[in-house]
Amino acid sequence: MDWYKEFYAGEGIAAKKNWIKWKILHHAGLPGIYVVTLSSNPQNLLDIIPSWELMQGYYPKSGLLAVGVDKGYENAMELAGMIVMDVYQKTGIFQVREYFLEKHRENTRRRHRWK
Repeated sequence: MDWYKEFYAGEGIAAKKNWIKWKILHHAGLPGIYVVTLSSNPQNLLDIIPSWELMQGYYPKSGLLAVGVDKGYENAMELAGMIVMDVYQKTGIFQVREYFLEKHRENTRRRHRWK
């Protein structure tokens, strides 16, 4: 599972977003925390996944790009709507997957330095 460099976080947890990301990546239990990812189905825009589901060994995490995190399902739904509207305001279209994948590729290219 990859994380978008400047991933979104709800107002109530914005100050702790990197700590929450670390906990999720290290399979720690975070009840009530939901992760917003690019949809596994290309027909949809985003998925909202409870963090406890990501702790399961069988859960298919490969290919997931987390773009947001929030506390509570309703807050996560609002955050997902805000993400979609943010992409629309920046691009004029609802191609959320393409927007985040391109930005993610740019960020990973910048971090890679040849010696």
